[in-house]
Amino acid sequence: MHHARDIAVMQNEDVIHLHRIDPARNMARFYRLSSAPSLFGDICVVREWGRIGRPGRMRIDLYEKVQEAAAAQHVLERAKRRRGYRDVHAVG
Repeated sequence: MHHARDIAVMQNEDVIHLHRIDPARNMARFYRLSSAPSLFGDICVVREWGRIGRPGRMRIDLYEKVQEAAAAQHVLERAKRRRGYRDVHAVG
C-alpha cells in the first residue's frame, strides 16, 4: 500500500500540458500528462494527445509505486520536449 504522503505528492503535482505548433507544417498538437491514485491502490499515469481543438486519444498506464509512476512520467515528458513540445502559457 502507498503512504498517504506519497499519494499527496503525486496529486499535488501540476498537470504537464505541452503544445507543438508549426504553422509551416500545419502542425498544432497537444500532449498532457497527469497522475493520480487508482481505485485499486495503483498509481495511474494518464497521457492525452492529439490535434489542438479536437478530441484526442488517451492512454492510462498503471504503476505499483509512486516512484515508478513519477519516473515514467519524467521519461515521457523529456521525450516530448526533445521532439519540440513546449509548455502552454496561460493567456492574461
